[in-house]
Amino acid sequence: MDGQVKAKKYTVTYEHDGDWWVASVSRVKGCHTQGRSIAQARNRIRDALILFIGESAAETAELVDDVRGGIEVERALKAFRKADQLEQQAKEARAMAARDLVSMFSRRDAGELLHLSHQRIQQLVAVAASTKKGSRRKAV
Repeated sequence: MDGQVKAKKYTVTYEHDGDWWVASVSRVKGCHTQGRSIAQARNRIRDALILFIGESAAETAELVDDVRGGIEVERALKAFRKADQLEQQAKEARAMAARDLVSMFSRRDAGELLHLSHQRIQQLVAVAASTKKGSRRKAV
């Protein structure tokens, strides 16, 4: 052991109530607060947590958001996470396409085919090279 204490993880539930967001930590009885926005409630819940578990423990605690808002909110958040995933896949595919075309043609010609500048092609090729190196490391 290196002497470091692992920060505790707390799930913070956020529920919309009229004009307010109510934030509570279920593992800490009585620890709750509110804010006009999620950001304000998030800041205030850490302050409330300080009163229950102490300043140093609360400042290092990992707070995990659990936003409750019904099926529509869950559906929207799921769609957003899926879009992020697809965006990452598209970035990787773009980089690989640039790398493949540069292996056959000049950067300028690859850029022309992909409707990108040769500078952007160079950036994408660098990304593809780092992605390929990273995947080799994972495979080992």
